[in-house]
Amino acid sequence: MRALTKHHAGEGLKFHTDKAIPEPGPTEVRIKVQKVGICGTDRHIWEWDDWAAGRIPVGIVTGHEFVGVVDKIGSAVTSTEPGRRVSAEGHITAGLDFNSRTGNAHIARDTQILGVDRDGIFADYVVVPEANVWPVHKEIADKHAAIFDPLGNAVHTVMEAGVSGKSVLISGVGIIGLMAVTVAKAAGAGRIFCTDINPPRLKLAKKLGATEAFNVAEHKSWIDEVRKATRGEGVDVLCEMSGAPAAMDQGFRALRNGGRAALLGLPAKEFAFDFNQHIIFKGCTVLGINGRRMWDTWYQMEELLLSRRLELDDIITHEFPIEQFEKAFDTMRSGDGIKVLMNL
Repeated sequence: MRALTKHHAGEGLKFHTDKAIPEPGPTEVRIKVQKVGICGTDRHIWEWDDWAAGRIPVGIVTGHEFVGVVDKIGSAVTSTEPGRRVSAEGHITAGLDFNSRTGNAHIARDTQILGVDRDGIFADYVVVPEANVWPVHKEIADKHAAIFDPLGNAVHTVMEAGVSGKSVLISGVGIIGLMAVTVAKAAGAGRIFCTDINPPRLKLAKKLGATEAFNVAEHKSWIDEVRKATRGEGVDVLCEMSGAPAAMDQGFRALRNGGRAALLGLPAKEFAFDFNQHIIFKGCTVLGINGRRMWDTWYQMEELLLSRRLELDDIITHEFPIEQFEKAFDTMRSGDGIKVLMNL
């Protein structure tokens, strides 16, 4: 089969045409992959940064965002059948630890991630546990089903923060930040303020529903403007999507006392942060967001998509055949594209 692997400890991926097709075990499902998304994790693996070098086994098939069709099922599988269109949760657990048994499987200690700890979906076929398979509703387009993973991150962040009727700051409008804008609007947020340093993405954030979009590289007084617009208090909710130290500091400055902060963005390294002023004295609630709640987030995603209230098509900017994977990654890494998909 065709596949992209991390073939060496350095930059890039390798395209194969003769990779062995995996066989499903008794409780596993083999899926014929049709459409995949390139995400930030895949970029880290491509560039072989410190995180990737310390985590990714050389030779692994990469990728974890996809939609496909069930091709073969194990002898004990009962919940799906060949021919069914599906996606899958990329966080795989044994389901026996404390968090899995108490409704928090998304933070299970034994989690394995597709395309990180085990072979992923940049291939014609992938094998996943039956428990991870998600049937795709017939009214949901392939291009939307292929991005359930990042969309789920946005939905989890926004829903956990609780934005209905609240003023919201979305800090960082990369792919997931842009998704968070349309999710927040669909979820009944009040005014939505966005910050970034990328003018085209800030313009798109406005199109997706942001009330105001500030270029923080140029607009130095944006926090004062947000406070002025919120009775001098600051926003009710902060959704921090960037992981940039300066953005985190400014985001908490813009958050009102007693507000809620949901943090999804990952800082590249440790940095100094004023816990006293930003959290303790402010009395705010801080939520760490990891992946998608299984399976609450998936049901929420489905309902939001079926309601036609999410605007995703402007976020998906490019599609390439997998044979043009280098062009696809170049488009994603250069910033020319936002969400880049590949077709198999």
